[in-house]
Amino acid sequence: MNQLNRTQLLPDRPGVPPMAQLPDPETVDPAALAQAYARGETDLICVLGPTASGKTRYAVQLARALRGEEAVPGTPSFPAEILSADSRQVYVGMDIGTGKDLGEYGDVPYHLIDVAPAGARFNIYQYQAAFADAWADVRRRGAVPILCGGSGLYIESATRAYRFRKENGVSPERLPQKVYYIGTLVTREERVERIDRRLQERLQEGLVEEIRTLLQTVPADDLIYYGLEYKFVTQYVLGQLSYEEMVICLGNAIHQFAKRQMTWFRGMERDGVRIHWVRP
Repeated sequence: MNQLNRTQLLPDRPGVPPMAQLPDPETVDPAALAQAYARGETDLICVLGPTASGKTRYAVQLARALRGEEAVPGTPSFPAEILSADSRQVYVGMDIGTGKDLGEYGDVPYHLIDVAPAGARFNIYQYQAAFADAWADVRRRGAVPILCGGSGLYIESATRAYRFRKENGVSPERLPQKVYYIGTLVTREERVERIDRRLQERLQEGLVEEIRTLLQTVPADDLIYYGLEYKFVTQYVLGQLSYEEMVICLGNAIHQFAKRQMTWFRGMERDGVRIHWVRP
């Protein structure tokens, strides 16, 4: 790979101004969270963060900790289930490119993954309605719902419904009112290294083959619509990009996307949302 070209194209690299200072990390106590849930002080835990920040793994570890196997006697414990807030993991067959990493969940139940066919346009209001149903079902069965993802718009549609037009969305009464937000924090340097490494891993795992398979049933324009991996790898498969150009353009796009995600979350904070940032 031509590293010089990536450095020139990518704004978040040495030689350019760094991001704004990161927030100080905190420590979140799962036992205290369980107690707050039991008292009705929170009705949803939301784990958010930019791509490659370790949020899925953190959410799974938190779900297991909430069971309370190692808790102080008398501390309430709950089963926990994860609800995805990823705008592309809703699609069946789009696995490697969206980083579903379903093996990480183990025995922790998950929802809102693989709920629409590839090629569909699953919009924000469909997601909001599906989330409302899944959230209510998890709570009805006595489990703690943990929303996990990096799609800021999806997260806000589930947790800040007042920002959406009522006539097109779900009634706010059907959505969480007392959300505890946890953000997974990585430094700029860690994020760059993780994204680069993960891209290479996904290519080795068969990302190109996944998209070749999808193209047998999904029009190229529909895959390109999903952006990132599905845009640039489709262009490579169609002969519009060389392999090296595809890797450079895709790496650039993912880095820029991660910066936009973090900007969105910091914007939520400026708007009054309290996010407890942790080092996963």
